[in-house]
Amino acid sequence: MPAILLDGRAFARELREELQRDVAQFVQQTGGLRPQIGVVQVQGDAAAEKYVRTIRKLCDSMGVAFRLERLPVDVSQSRLDATIDRLSRDTTVHGVLIEMPLPRPLSAEKAILQLDHRKDVDGIHPFNAGLLAQGRPALVPNTPAGALALLRRYDIDLTGRHVAMVGHSAVVGRPLAALLLAADATVTVCHEHTRNMAALLRECDVVAVAVGKAGLITADMLCTGVVVVDFGINVLPDGQVVGDVDFAAVVEIARAITPVPGGTGPVTNVMLLRNVFLSAQRQMAL
Repeated sequence: MPAILLDGRAFARELREELQRDVAQFVQQTGGLRPQIGVVQVQGDAAAEKYVRTIRKLCDSMGVAFRLERLPVDVSQSRLDATIDRLSRDTTVHGVLIEMPLPRPLSAEKAILQLDHRKDVDGIHPFNAGLLAQGRPALVPNTPAGALALLRRYDIDLTGRHVAMVGHSAVVGRPLAALLLAADATVTVCHEHTRNMAALLRECDVVAVAVGKAGLITADMLCTGVVVVDFGINVLPDGQVVGDVDFAAVVEIARAITPVPGGTGPVTNVMLLRNVFLSAQRQMAL
């Protein structure tokens, strides 16, 4: 029997409806104050422009205020840092998002350190990463947080399960591994230097993949009944968007799988605004 599709689009709609209610209640409690996100964008990246438009549209539909600080492509590090610092100090801004990647020679590390960690709605500040690693409450990166929420939506219990995370990036692999540990899963992190990865993956109940290589994970590398979370977004020469997993083959042996597109992606943006709302709640002591 083909796998259950973990439908991120349907789940994202549920999350949006819930968040709309929460934001409306927040506005009522604060006498009309809306949660506000400040986005810092350095011009010159078409994909970033598209993403910012998506976030603005989502904010409008959620009742979240949107503020954009658009900087020229040749902006200096000092001006970028000052912009982030100004938004961090602005009490009307509850969350700050730095649109990545930054063009060279700008330093993302320096820019991130200008963030007030309490407004770090992308969960990228070292302070929040440290809290997450310790299993303490923190603002968590949106993509892994969304994936975990999606698994819970489909009643996939991670307690005691052996989970493999293929990929160890700072924005997906590492934070997801920490979240999985907090969910009492047994976690193995794999990467390009992992030996005998196929044999290892065949022992796992759940496999998450975030590498950026189409068709990296094939059906013969997985056990029957596995749950697969595919974060990959790869555009083929014919324009087709696919994940890191050979979907057509794996869907026949898996228990459940996220499609690409339509799996983890739609949930990520809603989780971003959820972080803005949570940050606003904490700052207003509600």
